[in-house]
Amino acid sequence: MIGSEEILDALKNVGLNLYERKVYVALIAKGVATAGEVSEIAKVPRSRSYDVLESLADKGFVVAQSSKPIKYVALAPKDALERAKDSLHKRHITTIERMDRMLNSPVMNELENIYSQGFSLVQPADIAGTLKGSFAINQQLKSLIKNAKESVNIVTNSEGLAELYTKHLKVLKNAKKAGVRIRILAPETNTKHTTALTSVAEIKKLSVPLGRALTVDGKHFMLALTDNTKVHHTQDVAFWAGSEHVANGILQHSFERLWESQ
Repeated sequence: MIGSEEILDALKNVGLNLYERKVYVALIAKGVATAGEVSEIAKVPRSRSYDVLESLADKGFVVAQSSKPIKYVALAPKDALERAKDSLHKRHITTIERMDRMLNSPVMNELENIYSQGFSLVQPADIAGTLKGSFAINQQLKSLIKNAKESVNIVTNSEGLAELYTKHLKVLKNAKKAGVRIRILAPETNTKHTTALTSVAEIKKLSVPLGRALTVDGKHFMLALTDNTKVHHTQDVAFWAGSEHVANGILQHSFERLWESQ
């Protein structure tokens, strides 16, 4: 195999799949080669080498020569990464611009109507899911707070309180401006995080840590299934559901009792 495992792992981290990594390293070693020659050196199926080389060319790692048969030239690694960064940046900007246009287009209203009509037919048990990783959990948390109409009730730990400040302060401020009542129960109330959060939420100190939970409008809830102080952020797990029976019943009742007892 050409190239060490460290090289292949590094190329994986910048977005190249297994065949792309093998083909690029093989082409670096060869300099200039046809698809057939590259497939032989890289031990990649010949039928796939054409697609892989075209993909690498699109990403900025190789250049196709206008010859018969077509030959491919590997760009110097530093140049390839710079070109790949530029290409990725341009695609990123283009995609965001398209999303912004879509958000303000009649198509979005049509999609929202379809969504509303579809969810009116969905059983409560189907509006649920497991979220793995702090990124996914925080994205769902942000979405729930953003769409809150009346209330957001949060039970959290010290790490969760810090994340409310660093990742969700803006959306909490917007919810507060929209008239949403926000209440937070946490094991500490005298940190720089709570000082900032008191401008958007009522905060009370928990006598004992109770983990992390959230209810929104008595319709949605989220429960952490892991202790984020003891697992890697990619292994943090939470359960979310749109169940009024649970959110407005068991959890809301428990939150109110906790809130009054603190």
